[in-house]
Amino acid sequence: MDATEQIVVGVDGSPEADLALRWAATRARHTQATLRLVHAYAVPLPVPAMPVAAVTAASVSPDDYVRAGEAILGAAAERAGRYADGVEVRTELRVGGAAQALIDAAPVGGLVVVGSRGLGGFSGLLLGSVGVQVSSHARCPTVVVRTEASEGPVVVGVDGSEASDAALAFGFAEADRLGTGVLAVHAWGTPLPTGPGEAAALALVPEEHRQAHLAASRQLLTDALAPRRRRFPDVPVQERLVEASAAPALLDAAEGAALAVVGSRGHGGFAGLLLGSTSQALLHHAGCPVAITRQGQGTSAQSRGGSF
Repeated sequence: MDATEQIVVGVDGSPEADLALRWAATRARHTQATLRLVHAYAVPLPVPAMPVAAVTAASVSPDDYVRAGEAILGAAAERAGRYADGVEVRTELRVGGAAQALIDAAPVGGLVVVGSRGLGGFSGLLLGSVGVQVSSHARCPTVVVRTEASEGPVVVGVDGSEASDAALAFGFAEADRLGTGVLAVHAWGTPLPTGPGEAAALALVPEEHRQAHLAASRQLLTDALAPRRRRFPDVPVQERLVEASAAPALLDAAEGAALAVVGSRGHGGFAGLLLGSTSQALLHHAGCPVAITRQGQGTSAQSRGGSF
């Protein structure tokens, strides 16, 4: 792999893909990264039980798909040049499904950037299985762009898990690059007493029980942020403890944010984040681009020798 950071962008000619391209090109300009534009196509197989579909499929040759894909890539490369003059741009036409094409192209230490919806090879990217597959299996963080980024802080969901730690590493590096701050959000709630200790728990005054859980949550957030504060002393940090479920807490924080970053899996307030309702709520409704990181993934800052 080249020493230069690489940003893979899924393109298909749709307005949503162009939003992703613009976001990626802007980032590439700031980081001197290489843009790799990827378009995937699959030639449909004739369906014997549906003669009309079979005739339609037979009337379009593989060369037609190649020409269409090359045209989409050429147009995207031209737009990338306008968005980020001087950035190196490469194009890749791949045969197969969109998810696998992006997973295979995902650069270690780089990024994969996709629009929230698309056409052709990236149809149904956000609402179907493709976005989940890429976020779950890509060798680098995945950024889903559904709206224009603002100049607000980078919002990071924190729950004390290793996946959350990867999100913090990515979020602080992005905030440092953008010259903005980090808004660290921890959603918490007083757990209901169950199990063998139920009687002792019930003996607690409800408000005392709540305050104890609040103190533990505050300590969790402080401990999680400590190494990031040391690594990025110039990045302003705001801590937000919210007594609510994760989805509304993060959606509220994401309004006006430059980016929202969450780990693909966690525990506590962000349990099941990628595959559950919280991640879906963010990807569908967040008022900013959303980055999903996984445990063990590097960031561009790490690949250039930074230590987290």
